Amino acid sequence: MPLRESLIKSLHKELLKYSTKDDLHRGEYKRKENLVGILDDKGNVAQIMFETTLAYLTPKEMNELVEWTQQAFEKERFHPLLIIANFIIEFLKIHPFEDGNGRLSRTLTNMLLLQLGYSFMEYVSHEQIVEKRKDEYYLALRSSQATFKTENESIGPWLNFFLSVVKEQATKSITLAQEENHEDNMSPKQNEVLDYLSSVKEAGPAQIVKATGIIMPTVRKSLERLVEIGKVKRIGKGRGTRYLIL
Repeated sequence: MPLRESLIKSLHKELLKYSTKDDLHRGEYKRKENLVGILDDKGNVAQIMFETTLAYLTPKEMNELVEWTQQAFEKERFHPLLIIANFIIEFLKIHPFEDGNGRLSRTLTNMLLLQLGYSFMEYVSHEQIVEKRKDEYYLALRSSQATFKTENESIGPWLNFFLSVVKEQATKSITLAQEENHEDNMSPKQNEVLDYLSSVKEAGPAQIVKATGIIMPTVRKSLERLVEIGKVKRIGKGRGTRYLIL
């Protein structure tokens, strides 16, 4: 699915297909202006954060943005992460649809990163990390967008945020993969000890021996391994040592 305006509109239509309030504009560029601002208690715009592209200029600017992005990928002028980050912040500046621009921008981010081989996107949610760091997200966007059409244009703040989110996804994916490998490499005895600990609040080695019938040296080695791979937590020392599931 190459990046085209038709694809962007199709994805927007799909994202909002269950939203009846968006029936009239779903899958079509905006026909009226949509300023981005802070709402008051009555739902009115109390403060304008930045002015988006005018409705009548939206088709032209979207065409230019998509063409520039396609050419940048083809010519490999910049690192692909820089191209994606630039595409997203320009897309959000244009704000081409009346609603759903933020959700669509993150869907497009997922698509582009997957197309470029960043397979960890399938396993750790980009959307979830952005949601968790929403204050940083808006601050980075506004800090960069405030420089647009000035002598000191810079996507630096947004780029730093975007790359930090991608890095967090990659780090979490590595952790997940390591956990899966640990589980695959666990012995039957270690699994048996882990299963028993899962059924009780906590237990000591002697209690595990009695419940499972596994000899003490094997129980101790299994517990050491389970602590090492982060499956079990050790509490206390000596005869009073207890173990519990993390």
